[in-house]
Amino acid sequence: MGTWPHRTASRFMKILLLADIHANFVALSAIKESFDACFFLGDAVEYGTDPAPCVDWIRNSSTAVVRGNHDHSTAQRVQSQGASPLRRLAAATRDINERLLTASHRKYLSQMPLTRSIDLDGKKFFLVHATPRDPMDEYLTDDPTSWQQRLSMIDADYVCVGHTHRPLHLDLGRTQVVNPGSVGQPRNGQPGAHYAVIEEGRIDFRTATYDIDLAVEQMRQAGLAEELVALSEHLLKTGGTLPTSFATTSPEPSPGL
Repeated sequence: MGTWPHRTASRFMKILLLADIHANFVALSAIKESFDACFFLGDAVEYGTDPAPCVDWIRNSSTAVVRGNHDHSTAQRVQSQGASPLRRLAAATRDINERLLTASHRKYLSQMPLTRSIDLDGKKFFLVHATPRDPMDEYLTDDPTSWQQRLSMIDADYVCVGHTHRPLHLDLGRTQVVNPGSVGQPRNGQPGAHYAVIEEGRIDFRTATYDIDLAVEQMRQAGLAEELVALSEHLLKTGGTLPTSFATTSPEPSPGL
């Protein structure tokens, strides 16, 4: 598991949930949380410009992982389509990420499973980036009825997801749906590195503050166009709100973004 964070001595397992790091290693490094197991719920890359240490951390420290749409796009060199601000940012950072990642990194991303079922600490966990119906792309937020439909064939105590960049906990009776929010690019209006911890049956949502200016400067040094650096800075400092110059476009991703 890596030397940091480290295993706890607790009688109950402490499970760390991470999602949507998006090549923001400054944000990831701010999470100083000990854990017994770490589930990574997809999207290590793109939007940010420091992908290699993020992928290395996931590879070395995660107990189980699933692939996100951006992991797939970078690994398979998928061409981005559309002219929305987030699609332009994804396309520009994809080019930078592809340059900075090794063949080994891309192979690791391409071999991440789409879903993962795991029994741990007496509980059943089902991991997927988006939803079981569409593991990489479906955008589903907090509608209990829709989630119950998607989970009708899933036998799990916890379904752990990412993709929306927004923390979520839905108690569906038999199953708890948990989205820890985004480490590297939140869209819930709250800056910081968002994550969750499951311990002793409790789900705790937590946020680590970090030096956003340092993350922005890393993007500039990586060669991201200044217009997109400014967009990224605004997104990170407002927790996902687009600047007024892009106000006609929703900050939420459409399927596949």
